[in-house]
Amino acid sequence: MKRYLSLIMCFVSFTSVAQNNLVLVTIDGLRWQDVFRGPQIEIANDKTYTKTKTGLMKRLLTQPPKQARKTLMPFLWTDIAEQGVIIGNRDIGSNMSVANQWNFSYPGYSEIFTGVTNPKLNSNKKINNPEVSFLEWLQNEKGYKHVAVFGSWDVFPYIFNVERSKLHVNAGFNNAFGYLLTNKAKYLNQIQAQTPSPWTTVRLDTFTHNFALEYLKTNKPKVITISYGETDDFAHDGRYDHYIEAAHRTDQFIAKLWAQLQSMPEYKNKTNLLIVTDHGRGSNLNDWQHHASKKSLSGYMKGLQKDFPDGIVGSEHIWMAAIGPDIQNLGQMKTTHELKQSQIAATALSLLGESSVNFNKTAAKPILSISKYQSSKSKQ
Repeated sequence: MKRYLSLIMCFVSFTSVAQNNLVLVTIDGLRWQDVFRGPQIEIANDKTYTKTKTGLMKRLLTQPPKQARKTLMPFLWTDIAEQGVIIGNRDIGSNMSVANQWNFSYPGYSEIFTGVTNPKLNSNKKINNPEVSFLEWLQNEKGYKHVAVFGSWDVFPYIFNVERSKLHVNAGFNNAFGYLLTNKAKYLNQIQAQTPSPWTTVRLDTFTHNFALEYLKTNKPKVITISYGETDDFAHDGRYDHYIEAAHRTDQFIAKLWAQLQSMPEYKNKTNLLIVTDHGRGSNLNDWQHHASKKSLSGYMKGLQKDFPDGIVGSEHIWMAAIGPDIQNLGQMKTTHELKQSQIAATALSLLGESSVNFNKTAAKPILSISKYQSSKSKQ
C-alpha cells in the first residue's frame, strides 16, 4: 500500500509541475559581485567610470553591503530571496560558472538554451546556430504554442536560428509582429522608431520589456524568454554609473513582470521564473568592463590580449535565481560542486515536466536541488 501511495503522490507531483508555465529571464553580463555585495566602492568612486553619482548611487555608497544589494535589486532580495532560491555568491560557497570556453555572449546564450557547448560557436557573429534550443524542441516536437523570445540584442534571431526553428523572436530593433498585434504594440512600434539607442546592435530594454509584456497578455504563451541587455553594454562603455542604474531598472522590470503574471489567472501561482546571466566580468578597477577567456584572446577577443594576456580572470563566474510554485524556498543556496550554465536548459524542462533526455541526450543534467518535485522524487 505504501508503494502505491508513493506512486500516486509522485504522479500528482508530476502533473502539478506539468501544468505550470515557465518564464526564463536573462540579464546580460551582470556581475555576481554587484548582485551579492552591492556596488564596488573603488569603481563607484572612480570618476573615469562613475561620471555622475545619481541619488541611487549616493544611497548605495552609504549602506553596508547587504543593505546596498537590497537597495540595488529589491525584488531579487525580498521576493526571490525570501520565497525562492539564489545561486552564485562565491563568498559563501555558492558557485556557478559557464561551461563554454569563451566567456562571452553568443556561446553563453547558446549554452543556456541548448544545454550543450559547441567549440565552433566562438564569436558573436550573426551566424545561424546549428544547435537546437529547448524552446525550438518544445514548439516543434512537443506542440507548445506561441513560444516566444524577446531580447534587446539583434543577434538573438541567429542564436535561435529562426530560419529553422520558426520561433517567434523579437530582438534588436524588430517591431512587434505576428499574432494579436494590439494597439499598444503598434504604438510601441512607433515610439521605438522615434527613439535613438546608444548602440547600433542593442535597443533599450524598455522596448524589450514592454513588447514582451504585451505579447504575454495577448498570446498567453506557456513558455516565454525575456533577455535584458543594457547592463552589458553600459559596462562595455565604461559607465559604471549607468550600469548600476540599469541593474536597478532591470530588477524593477522583473518585479513588474512578476506582478503581471500574478494578475492573470492563467499564470497566477502557476508560473516558475528562472533568472540567469550569460557570462561574468572582471573583478577590479582595470578589468570590470570586460569578459573573455584566455583561449578567446587568440580569436574573437584578440583586442584584449595586449592588456589582459591571461584573459579576464573570473569572467566565467555567473549567478542564477528562481521563484515559483515548484521552486524550493532555499534563499541563498550553497553548492557542493560547481554548477554550470549548461544545466539551465534541463532545469527549465524539468520544471515543465518534460524530459531533458528526450530533448537532447547530451545536454547537461538539471539542477534538481532547486525543484520541490525533483527533490522529493530523489528522496523516494
